[in-house]
Amino acid sequence: MSIRFTAKVGRGMVALTVAAGLALGVAGCGGGGDGDGDDKSSPSASAPKDSGSQPSAQEGQADMPLAELKGTDGLLLRVTSAQRDAGGFITVSGSLKNDGAESVAIPAQTSGDETEVIKHGQSLGGATLVDSKGKKRYYVLRDTDGRPLTTTGLTTLEGGQELPVFMQFPAPPADTADVALQLPTFSSGTIKISG
Repeated sequence: MSIRFTAKVGRGMVALTVAAGLALGVAGCGGGGDGDGDDKSSPSASAPKDSGSQPSAQEGQADMPLAELKGTDGLLLRVTSAQRDAGGFITVSGSLKNDGAESVAIPAQTSGDETEVIKHGQSLGGATLVDSKGKKRYYVLRDTDGRPLTTTGLTTLEGGQELPVFMQFPAPPADTADVALQLPTFSSGTIKISG
C-alpha cells in the first residue's frame, strides 16, 4: 500500500512529530548519553503526551491497557491509547517493557523490511493496523524524507526497563472502532480507537 501526501501535509506531520519529540526531550532530561553507547534508554522520539499528568474522568482506568502484545525474551508492548486525530491519522501510544531480569536487544524485525524505513535506524516502523471490517491494512506513516512516524532509536532494554512509545497510522473510516495492532515478533492485539 502506498500513501502519498502533499508537501504541506508532510511538513505538518514532521512539525508535529518534532514538536512532540522536543517537548518530551525537555521533560525527560535526566540521564545523559556520553557517546559510548549508554544512550540505550533514550529513543530519539517518544510518545506524545496530550493529557500530561492532568486528572481525567478515566483516572481509575489509567493502569488498564487497551492491549498487551507479548514479544520475544520477555518484551511486552502495552498499548494505553489509540487516539483519532483531526488530521486524518491515529496515534497509538503506550510503552515497551522488558519484563525479564536480563538485558534484551529489541529485534531488528520491529523496523519492518522497507528499505526507506530501515535506513533511518531501528524503530517500530514494521507495525500495522488491520481493519478486518474494511479489509484493509494500514502501515506506519512516513514523513517526506521516509522517516517513520514512530519511536526510533530503539536498541536494548535493561531488565525491568520501560520506555514510552508511539506509532502514527492513517485513520480507518470513522465507523471503524476496533482494529488489530500487529508488530513483527510480537503477538497481535485488538485495540479500540477513541476520538
